[in-house]
Amino acid sequence: MKQLIPALFVVGAIMALAGAAVFITGWTYAPYIYTVGAGFIALAQVNTPVKGKSKILKRLRIQQIFGALALILTGAFMFTTRGNEWIACLTIAAILELYTAFRIPQEEEKEKAN
Repeated sequence: MKQLIPALFVVGAIMALAGAAVFITGWTYAPYIYTVGAGFIALAQVNTPVKGKSKILKRLRIQQIFGALALILTGAFMFTTRGNEWIACLTIAAILELYTAFRIPQEEEKEKAN
């Protein structure tokens, strides 16, 4: 299980990146590839254990899960809209994921030091 979650995350990230990059060309299967990849990322993040009990870590974890759900919502926008609304949703998801990727390890180190 310890190796399955990181592998699921890596495969999902590659699929999401490829699906988003190829979507611009108009390829029919690009939204499917992206959505499956975003689902893999969300599964990996939901199943990753939290290494602390502080309120800040819980808040950051909720933000991380919200970012993963925004990634999946981006896939839904790829299917349903004809404009570039999916890019705005992807940007919001990326900002949330990037923020939590840096802040969660910082808070875990603070908690471990105390």
